[in-house]
Amino acid sequence: MSNILENPVYRYGMGLSSAAILAFVAISYLEGMTRLLVLGFAAFELVLFRLC
Repeated sequence: MSNILENPVYRYGMGLSSAAILAFVAISYLEGMTRLLVLGFAAFELVLFRLC
């Protein structure tokens, strides 16, 4: 039986969905430096999940 984490679609989807949630929260509720920090975390998460 194969591991679900071996499927690249699942791994990319996991990173994309959590980055989208972070971006939504940052744009909707945060402002200033906090918004930029959370958007940076979202971008970092996209890059991190693509490299794994």
